[in-house]
Amino acid sequence: MAEVSLAEVEEVRRKARCLATLDEVARGCDAMAAAITARLANANPLLLCVMTGGAMPLGLLLERLDFPLQVDYVHLTRYGAATSGGAITWIRRPPIGIAGRSVLLVDDILDHGVTLAALADECRALGAAEVLTAVLVTKTIVARPGLKHADFSALTLPDAYLFGCGMDYKTYLRNAPGVFAVEGTA
Repeated sequence: MAEVSLAEVEEVRRKARCLATLDEVARGCDAMAAAITARLANANPLLLCVMTGGAMPLGLLLERLDFPLQVDYVHLTRYGAATSGGAITWIRRPPIGIAGRSVLLVDDILDHGVTLAALADECRALGAAEVLTAVLVTKTIVARPGLKHADFSALTLPDAYLFGCGMDYKTYLRNAPGVFAVEGTA
């Protein structure tokens, strides 16, 4: 993992522009949870958290989903400590017990959709009855090479380098209180 100076991280945070406050994130999560409940409340779904970015969106959703469900996780990355995506690296693949299940992939962001598309394909190959996606943020990108849209999304934000609420800047700032754009990227 490439070294990132704390001075750089602090400077990025200081100069960043807030695109969504915690209140706006909460309202978006309320609406997303209502849509998920309407679709999956009777499906005995398995929610797969896409680590590491999906941890916070999953936490925000779980407190809003009042029906039987199970939770597990997967871990794959295209970014690591970089600010642009590369090849997919699998750290933990989906569990083999997903055959016949409704699977909801929960991630932080739908950017180019490459990672979510690969993950959805892997779940289908393992026999999932259906694979749905839920993201905290969908970026307004016209031509996505991967997954074109998420089934559920809390917020739609501009195509910028975002951090906060699970999204990171070089593995930092996932805990920022809202969603922020790195200066000069929006």
